[in-house]
Amino acid sequence: MSDEISVLFCCLGNICRSPMAEAAFRATVKQLGHEKRFNTIDSCGTAGYHTGEQPDSRTVATLKQHGIPINHRARQVQREDFENFDYILAMDESNLTNLNRIKPKGSKAKVLLFGHFDGKNRKEIVDDPYYGGKEGFQENFEQVTRFSKNFVREVLGVEVA
Repeated sequence: MSDEISVLFCCLGNICRSPMAEAAFRATVKQLGHEKRFNTIDSCGTAGYHTGEQPDSRTVATLKQHGIPINHRARQVQREDFENFDYILAMDESNLTNLNRIKPKGSKAKVLLFGHFDGKNRKEIVDDPYYGGKEGFQENFEQVTRFSKNFVREVLGVEVA
């Protein structure tokens, strides 16, 4: 059995929050020296509105501002994701509800709010910045970076600066 962990981030359309979370998480685990503990890091959406599209330009710009590359095409969650991933992390309650509704019985994935790793009340949501300005994308970045560090701390049981 492998010690490697697979993580899938999920929002609605997979062009703003979840690809940002995927890229920030990937950068965080690399920065912390734990990238070998993760075999797959990906993102998806509960809806297929943007399948095949690149991330929102504001997501790309925010990540670039923080020196984080992104290479992703939007995709919709699939039934096999619940077997292929150890964790599926939703950005908000609506996506969490949708994921739990389609999750096959007996599948291995732990489906949680990414905000479960907020370091506070385990219920923080990542608001959809799509209809707002770039400030919302920066706020999302700060959240997903904090959640990523807390995930590594809690799931791997290691100290994180």
